[in-house]
Amino acid sequence: MNKLFQRCTLSAAILSAAIAVNVSAETLRWSSAGDSLTLDPHSQNEGPTHTLAHQIYDSLVFRNMAMELTEGLATDWGVTDDPSVWKFDLRQGVSFHDGSAFTAEDVVFSILRAKHENADMKGLITSVTEVWAEGDYTVYMRTDGPNPLLPNNLTNLFIMDKTWAETHGVEIPQDYAAQEETYAVRNANGTGPYKLVSREPDVKTELERNEAYWGRSIFPMEVSRIIHTPIQSAATRAAALLSGEIDFLLDPPVQDLQRLENAPGLKVSTAPQNRTIFLGMDQGAAELRTSNVKGKNPFADKRVREAMNMALDRNAIQRVVMRGQSVPAGMIAPPFVNGYTEALDQVPAADREKAKALLAEAGYADGFSATLQCPNDRYINDEAICQAAVSMFGQIGLDINLESKTKSIHFADLQNGELDFYMLGWGVPTLDSHYVFHYLVESRTENSGTWNHANFSNADVDAKIKAMPTETDRAKRDQLIADVWQTVQAETIYLPIHHQVLNWAMKDNIDFSVQAEDQPHFKYLTFK
Repeated sequence: MNKLFQRCTLSAAILSAAIAVNVSAETLRWSSAGDSLTLDPHSQNEGPTHTLAHQIYDSLVFRNMAMELTEGLATDWGVTDDPSVWKFDLRQGVSFHDGSAFTAEDVVFSILRAKHENADMKGLITSVTEVWAEGDYTVYMRTDGPNPLLPNNLTNLFIMDKTWAETHGVEIPQDYAAQEETYAVRNANGTGPYKLVSREPDVKTELERNEAYWGRSIFPMEVSRIIHTPIQSAATRAAALLSGEIDFLLDPPVQDLQRLENAPGLKVSTAPQNRTIFLGMDQGAAELRTSNVKGKNPFADKRVREAMNMALDRNAIQRVVMRGQSVPAGMIAPPFVNGYTEALDQVPAADREKAKALLAEAGYADGFSATLQCPNDRYINDEAICQAAVSMFGQIGLDINLESKTKSIHFADLQNGELDFYMLGWGVPTLDSHYVFHYLVESRTENSGTWNHANFSNADVDAKIKAMPTETDRAKRDQLIADVWQTVQAETIYLPIHHQVLNWAMKDNIDFSVQAEDQPHFKYLTFK
């Protein structure tokens, strides 16, 4: 395993210690390349969207800054005598930001809302077949078989106020792919540590401390006001921190890291991220939308996919584009994840001549054209990575055009099934391979394969993925995972590029450790 991943374990003891209430009034001004896609907590399963949601809303359980499963709105949970039923004891005395009381009915409502077809979060709880309340502070969930990992799937499943949702007509989630506007897209009423003050998407979001927060005496809560200003330009983001315009930068440009680290009054913290960046190809379409090849799909031929995999020089991308701030990848899951092995993650050697031979064997000796779609404000150096990949594909005779766009458009296009060839990054909040398979490998249906825009489909693989949640024999489950990974690798379904490395830059009076999911929980931040 890469040494960078081995030396980045955070101190759980420090983070879990009870901390006296701090009554200071400190404003935190921070920036990142992109903004939350929506305030609707169930609409989109996307990192920056969760980052904002975690400030405003709570989940039953969450992962703290050390990635440990921690009590949220649930204080205790476990399987009942029926192994298919989970019981959750809820925190009492909790209020939503508007003062209304939190009860079990809000949990039942939120789980059912998150299972709606519009909800990108539905994939986390497909195994939940029934949810009900018993009194005000107990909730039961029935799954379609024993599911020992259910709590892991609830860390980003946020709880809404049922009455508030009904009052404002947002009982169902926003249809993001259709760019639907609802009251929940720009307004919020959670139980979280911060309350929404104002929201201007892609311009500024302002939050204020929730003085009535249930965790006020548990977490530092030293930040009294949060102002987030997304800045797409890498140079401008770095300049904003250097000039003192902002206090914290979530994604400092890799080319400016040394300058930021050496600047008086600033510091940079580094850790591996629970995220892998890769390229996906639509293998299921009869014909690509953007190719000069008509009547067939080049990506449907495994030899073409293998050739493209060989064309990518991941070490060059790490060295030149990422300035060393990435770990070249051979699989689409990072080392945090159950099922990861170093053997699976062996980086394919770049071999242009062999790639050209495979293309010729597949009938594309003269190459073909297609369009690669990439975001330019989501992942670290996303557009630059795509530019490098396009150049590498050109060296084996492929004419790949690049279209870059803001992530809000990129993800809407992807969810509408309009992209032949695309960049995607994937984190694994459950820390288990099933999450990867369920979203990216399982055949696309209403409740599975919702991000499988490669349109890969294999009935045997589907059966193994569906068996994982309810398989309680660890050895058998691990074998199912290994079998599916073997197919994913053998079929070259995706083209892994690298595992991301996180750098957070900040003023040196801030004490804040990097969280591997790149989701800062500002209730933990302290000032020196």
